[in-house]
Amino acid sequence: MANALWQGNWTHRSRLASGLVLFVFVFFHFLNVAAGLVSPELMEAVQDARLAITDNPVGQAVLFGALLTHGALALWQVAMRRTLRMSFSQWLQLLLGVLIPLQLVQHVVHASYAEWVFDVEDEMSSIILMMWTGPEALQQFLLLLVVWLHGCIGLHMWLRLTRWWSGLVPYMIGVAVLVPALALAGLVTEGRRMWGFFAEDGLAAEIMADFNWPDATEAAHLAEVTRTGQWLFFGLLGLATAFYALRRLLQRSRSVRVRYEDGPEITADRGLTLLEMSQMKGIPHPSLCGGKGRCTTCRVAVTEGLEELPPPSAAEARSLAAVNAAPNVRLACQIRPSAALTVKRIYSPKGRRQVHAAQGEEKTLAVLFLDIRGFTARSAGLLPYDVVFLLNRFFDAVVPEVTRAGGTVDKYMGDGMLALFETRDAQSSARAGLAAAADIGVALARFNRLLASEGEEPVRIGMGLHAGTVVLGEIGAAGLAPRTLIGATVNAASRLEAKTKDLGVELLVSRAVFEAAGLGLPEQGLQTFELRGVDRPVTALPLPRASSLADVVATLDAPAAV
Repeated sequence: MANALWQGNWTHRSRLASGLVLFVFVFFHFLNVAAGLVSPELMEAVQDARLAITDNPVGQAVLFGALLTHGALALWQVAMRRTLRMSFSQWLQLLLGVLIPLQLVQHVVHASYAEWVFDVEDEMSSIILMMWTGPEALQQFLLLLVVWLHGCIGLHMWLRLTRWWSGLVPYMIGVAVLVPALALAGLVTEGRRMWGFFAEDGLAAEIMADFNWPDATEAAHLAEVTRTGQWLFFGLLGLATAFYALRRLLQRSRSVRVRYEDGPEITADRGLTLLEMSQMKGIPHPSLCGGKGRCTTCRVAVTEGLEELPPPSAAEARSLAAVNAAPNVRLACQIRPSAALTVKRIYSPKGRRQVHAAQGEEKTLAVLFLDIRGFTARSAGLLPYDVVFLLNRFFDAVVPEVTRAGGTVDKYMGDGMLALFETRDAQSSARAGLAAAADIGVALARFNRLLASEGEEPVRIGMGLHAGTVVLGEIGAAGLAPRTLIGATVNAASRLEAKTKDLGVELLVSRAVFEAAGLGLPEQGLQTFELRGVDRPVTALPLPRASSLADVVATLDAPAAV
C-alpha cells in the first residue's frame, strides 16, 4: 500500500512532496499563533523553535523550493488539463490553489521581504499588531485557512486508499477544525493584548521604533512590490489559461471514436484519457483513486484498436501486474486513444450504481478456522433434527468464547466456522485470536463432560489460527453482498486446520500469530509445513489440546512483562 501512495510520474510525486512540506509549515504556523492563547512567552518560544528550522539556509531552501515547485506545478496542471469536467472536490482544490498565491504574495512581502530589506522585526506579536487595525489580519488568517483547507483535501485524496485512513477520518476532521479555530482565538487574544499597549499614551511611537516598523516610503515600496507580485501571478495564470485554450482549439480539430461494448458509442477530443472521455460524456465508470493509476477499478478490456495504443507506462504496468491482468486489459485513466477503439468496462455499473457500497480494504488480523472431526460419520446414524440440535449446542458452547475475546464469526460452514478478530490493530487481533483458541479448548472440554453425562460420544475438533493481511469487503451480487474476507491468510488458516487431522491435534498456531501478538517464540515444538495452495511454507506450533495454549502464551509473555 505504501508503494501505491507513491505511484505516478515525477510531476505527481513532486507536487505531493512539495505539498506535504507546505502543509507541515502551515500546521506549525497555526500552532505558533494558537500559542497566544496561553501566553506571549509561549508564542515567542514556539516561533523561535519554528524559525530555527525555517530561517537557516537549508530550511529556507526546502521551504521556498517547495513553494515554487508546488506553484509552478499547479500552473502546469492548469495548462495541461484535458478537460474542465471535474468533481466538486477537484474544483474546490483548483480554486483554492489559485486563491493562495494572491494572498501569499502579500504575506511574503510584508514578512520575509520586509525583514530582509528594511530589517523589520518579524516577531509574531509585532506582525499581528502591524496588521491589527486594518483588514490585513483577517486576510492573512484566511490565507492560512485556505492553505490549510487545500492541504486537508489533498491529504484526504492521497491517503483514502490506505487501509487505516478511514478509521482515522472522524478524528482528523476534528483536528482539521480545531487547529485553525485555536489559531484564530490566539490571533484575537494577542491582537487585543498588543493593541491595549499600543493605544496607551506614549507607547505607540516606542513600540513602532522597537519593532522598526516601515515608514511611509518603505510601506509604499512594500505595497508596490506586493502589486507587482500579484500581477506577475495573474500574468502566469493568464499564460497557463491561454495555453489550455490553445490546446483545446487544436484538440477540437481532431477527434476519436470510442465504442463501449456495454454502452454507447462516443466521439471525444483526441488526447483525453479514456476515463476523462467517460466523465465528459456522462458514462458511469468506476475510478476509486480518482484517475491517478493507483487502483485498477477503471480497467477496461480493449477488444479493438489495442495495437494503436502505446505500451503501458511503468506505473500502469505495476498496477496491472498486481491483478494479473490479461494482455488486452488497460487502465482507462492512463490510456489516451488516438484512433478508433472498442472497449468493455471490467466493472460495468448497472443503472446509477457504480460499485458496492463498501469498498474493499486491507487489514492485518488473525483468522481462525474450526472444524468438527468425524462429524459426517457421526451424523450418519442420527435423525436430521438431532444433527441440527447437536451442531447448535456445540456452537452455543464455543462461539461465546470467540465474541468474548473480541472476534466475530464470519460464516458457518456446516460443521465448521470461520472467525476473524477485527480489532484496533494487528497485535490486539493476534492476542484476541490466541485467547479465543485457548478458551474454545476449555469450552470444548466442558461441553464433552456434559455429553458424557448424557451417554454421548465426545466431540473432537481441529483449529487453525493464522495472522496476516486479508481483504475485507462486500462480496456478492449487488444488494445481496455480505461483508466477508478473502486472501492468502484465509487460505493458510484453512490449510492449517486441515493439517490438524493428519497430526491428530486440536490446534495449529502459526508463527505469524505469535509475532503479530508481540510474543516470543516457543523454544521447541515449532514445525514447518508445506500446505496445499499456499506459496510459502508455514511454521506453526501443534497443540494436542487447545486449552494448553493459555500456558504457552503466559510463558512467552512473561519476559515482555518483566
